[in-house]
Amino acid sequence: MFLINALKSVINFLSAPQYLVTLMLIGVMAAIYWRPLWTRRGGVVLFAMLGGGIGLSYLDRNFAAVATLPDNVPIIGMIFLVGFFFWYAMYRAYENDRRVTAGMPTVEGQDSAQKVFSWPDLVYVELICLVVVMAILIVWSIALKAPLEEPANPTDSPNPAKAPWYFLGLQEMLVYYDPWLAGVFFPALIIVGLMAIPYIDTNPRGNGYFTFRERKWEVSLFILGFIVLWCSLIALGTFLRGPNWNFFGPYEFWDVNKLVPLNNINLSEIIWIKVFKKALPNFWLFREIFGLLLVGFYVLVLPLVFSKTLFRRFFEKMGMARYLIAVNLVLIMVALPIKMYLRWIFNLKYIVAIPEFAFNI
Repeated sequence: MFLINALKSVINFLSAPQYLVTLMLIGVMAAIYWRPLWTRRGGVVLFAMLGGGIGLSYLDRNFAAVATLPDNVPIIGMIFLVGFFFWYAMYRAYENDRRVTAGMPTVEGQDSAQKVFSWPDLVYVELICLVVVMAILIVWSIALKAPLEEPANPTDSPNPAKAPWYFLGLQEMLVYYDPWLAGVFFPALIIVGLMAIPYIDTNPRGNGYFTFRERKWEVSLFILGFIVLWCSLIALGTFLRGPNWNFFGPYEFWDVNKLVPLNNINLSEIIWIKVFKKALPNFWLFREIFGLLLVGFYVLVLPLVFSKTLFRRFFEKMGMARYLIAVNLVLIMVALPIKMYLRWIFNLKYIVAIPEFAFNI
């Protein structure tokens, strides 16, 4: 029991967001280059470890109390589904890379030569899937109570008050950004960015078949944005955000009386008060000049610096317009973990805080 409790304490400690996101980032980005993981044997070992770890965690009553909530059960399934399709895509990508190196056609190219009729081959498979999914939903509806509560009562709000799981990522972003950014600008930018991908990425390699070697940058950016950021935000909001929107470890009791000091401070306050030992200027431009210069450098100057250094090959291949659109989309995506780390480590609230115009970054 001592070893088990010690292991739980270590996991609870590492579940702090600054450690958890760092471990996820390093682990996922390193794992995609580890070939043995993306084999059938590697997949069996991976999912056996994942299923065994979650299964044993249910023996802890604090973990089980959160994970068995009807609202949270689908997230457990989402973890396995996302993990499986991520593994399967990388498995096919490495298999195709091996085939191309050996002078063989890709798996998709080999399968495209085989043709089958929609009836009965496709319809039978769809019918079987329909029956299986209906059976799962029937058992699910019987075994788990619907998460229905009493009519809304403004005098008795739930603690924590959480959005549906598909909005938990946005709700987590609201902690680090102003509502107009996290709730309006970023969601619209995500949609516009996804629509712009076919016009930005005109690389013909990898079209119609899985590959990793031919599209390392593209695959790595997708994994960073979807797996590491978006899925991790949903998991954080589901399993680690407890009463008063505090962070709790997976084996930690959700104590409603837990108090965490939130000494958040803006960049202008750090520079003027702590560094210069002066009061904040009244005029917003003088007060926020350092934050504005920092944001301007990040958005305007950094893409030009990258065009001569790290992303020089992309700049020469894509041209100025497509390159600037693509690199700014990437920088805005990377700005989220940067802002998260600044909050977790330095309690930094806003880099630019101009309440006179409701403009806070």
